[in-house]
This record gives sequence, structure tokens and C-alpha cells, in this order.
Amino acid sequence: MKTWKYLFGILALVALSLWLALFASPDKNLRLIACDVGQGDAILAIYGKFQILTDGGPNNSVLTCLEKYMPFWDREIELVVLTHPQLDHYGGLIEVFSRYKVGTFLTNDFSPSTQGLKALENAVGGGGTRIVKPAVGIRLRLGMIYLDILHPSDGVISKEPNDISIVTVLRFGEFEALLTGDIGPKIIEKLLTENLIGPVDYIKIPHHGSRNGTTLGLLEASVPRLAVISVGKGNSYGHPHPEVLRMLNGLGIPIRRTDEVGDVEIETDGQGFNLLSP
Repeated sequence: MKTWKYLFGILALVALSLWLALFASPDKNLRLIACDVGQGDAILAIYGKFQILTDGGPNNSVLTCLEKYMPFWDREIELVVLTHPQLDHYGGLIEVFSRYKVGTFLTNDFSPSTQGLKALENAVGGGGTRIVKPAVGIRLRLGMIYLDILHPSDGVISKEPNDISIVTVLRFGEFEALLTGDIGPKIIEKLLTENLIGPVDYIKIPHHGSRNGTTLGLLEASVPRLAVISVGKGNSYGHPHPEVLRMLNGLGIPIRRTDEVGDVEIETDGQGFNLLSP
């Protein structure tokens, strides 16, 4: 009996070692997930052991997304980006900073004028996270992922939080994703005038598909192969607006919406990409 117990223990250890080796081996592809967090934004990029989380949605739904796509033993997120300090973008980040170690936090200066923002400030301050302020031309790198900042300019101040949304292009090999926060036509026109918007594979449609969040010029300049709209079911804002959907359909751009399919997940080898969600 002791011999069998010994052999069983050895086999169990071997099986566990193989299982850990399988899941610990780095993935050579990049996965990009628009998390279904309701009426808000949370976009998770994963490459091997590196993760970038852009926004955290309005509540703790983002934790479900992180638990689904990150290994259970990985309790560190290398980079978190808060595009702008509105609840539908920062709400879930309070618990993210409380439950995960965050290496770098890319954020604009914000006044902790609400209890939620005060809670976020406290959570960030207690974790030893490096804070980086955005400026046009800054490029951040994690492994083979590059994150180029297109907006805002260094030191820009606005009473309208959407106008200071951090806009980035996430690059992996030849693959490019334009992540737009909640920018509107004024900022879009500025980016187009400065020739900062070019063809991309993937676009996160600004401001949950609101009428004042996307322009024909943006879509014609970026000519995306996939448009993702992060939006809540039955929201009271009428997002996404029919006019935005008409523009996308008129240009033949495929659309995926989190209110219709849940998480929108793609995988890329740095060349083309595959849509893994419905």
C-alpha cells in the first residue's frame, strides 16, 4: 500500500509539473480583449507574462475579465492606463490596484474630487506603482508590445475630461490597434490635422459609439479591419448611435459590440489577426 501511495505521489508531481510548464510557457501571440464591463471601457492586452489594462470600467466587472484571461498565479499587471478620470473608466481600477501589483500607471493629473477618485488615489499610492504622465511622442514598451501616445500634449488642461482622454496606438509587429478613450470631434480633427492617425487593424470606437464620438474622417483615415464598441446593454444614452453604425456599415468595417457578444477577443501573431469571440 505504501508503495502505491509513493508511486501515486510521484505521478501527481510529474503531472503537476507538466501542467505548470504548459501554462507558464510564454505565448508568442498577442491577445487583445475588450472586456464586457457594461457601460464603460476596459481593454486587456496580453503577451506572454506581460499585461496592459486600459481603463477599468464602472465597477468590479473588470475583475471577472482579469480572472478569466490571466493565469491565477499571476498577480501583477505591468501597465495600467486610465484614459480619463470618469467613473465608467476608473471605477473598477480601485479594486484592480488593491488586488494586483501594478508596475506602471499611465494617467493624467486628476483632482480627487469624488469619493471614488479619492479611493483610487489611495489604492495607487499604497502599492509602490510608478506613475507616468502622458505626452505626445512617448513610447512605452513591454516585451514586444509598443504603446505610442498620440494625445494629449504634455501639460494640457481642460474642463472637459473627454478632451484629455489618453489616445494610444498599441503595436505588435505589423498589427496596430487605435485606443481612443472618449475623444470627440474636436480632438479627432486635431489628430487628423497633425497627421497622427493612420491605417490600423483595430479601432476602439470613441465614447461607446456616441454620436459626438466618431467622425467619418477618423474612419477614413484609420480604415480599420475591425471596429469594437464597448457599451452596456439597454443603456440610457442610446449608444451606439445609429449614425455611427451607418458610417461603419457604409465603409464595410466589421463591428463587434460588447453588449451583443460579451468580451471581444482577438489574437494576432503580429501580422494578421483572428477574431476569437462570436
